Amino acid sequence: MRTWYIHPDYREEETGEAFSSLHSVFTLEGDEVSRGVLGTVVRAQIAGGVFYIKRYFFISKRLRRRFVRPRLFGEIENLQRFRSWGIPTADIVAYGCERRWLFLFRRGALVTKEIPDTMDLTELAETDDPRLKNPEWVDAVSKQLAGIARIMHERRFAHEDFKWRNILVTKSGDPKVFLIDCPCGTFWIPPFLTRRKIKDIACLDKVAKKVLSRTQRLRFFMDYAAVTRLNKKNKRTVRRILHFFDGRE
Repeated sequence: MRTWYIHPDYREEETGEAFSSLHSVFTLEGDEVSRGVLGTVVRAQIAGGVFYIKRYFFISKRLRRRFVRPRLFGEIENLQRFRSWGIPTADIVAYGCERRWLFLFRRGALVTKEIPDTMDLTELAETDDPRLKNPEWVDAVSKQLAGIARIMHERRFAHEDFKWRNILVTKSGDPKVFLIDCPCGTFWIPPFLTRRKIKDIACLDKVAKKVLSRTQRLRFFMDYAAVTRLNKKNKRTVRRILHFFDGRE
């Protein structure tokens, strides 16, 4: 059984043909961006637009692996959540999957439109981009990212892969931040939520501590916590963030 959805804005002409079905999406050619055990990501240019095609599949023959909820569904739901929460993210163009016997996942795909004129934060850090030396630019990005983290965590949602590589920022003009790639993010209840929130912020700080000042990193936390002065609880949280990955690297 196959289920397939394509956004109404892309059902006509060339995009409508390219993304008309799961089969057509799996046959599209493009530049391979990444390849993993469970799928590939391809960048394709169609009708003057650039699209990212994520193809998911299982290679394990063990039946129990097929009962695990596929990452595809988490990715779709979380992108939709981000948009409903006012968090900038990529536009969903099409998605769907193929199952055997109604419930066994065989393969699936998600198509998103490229967010133009952007690059991920990891690329900025690895190339020692001069914008990271611009306090006003860093502050603008930091405030947006702190707000995004607060929106997620206030809803008891943890990203689970809140890393610089999954955060895009515009290359020109006033910086605007976007979230991408969140297949594992989910909701948590206390006391498990606290650790997941700390993990999210600690993932950001792994790179931040290499390229930003202590003052900039502290300012991010204060914006995230929506405080102007740290109390004892805030200080304990900061210590847990700083030492979260101790002994794991």
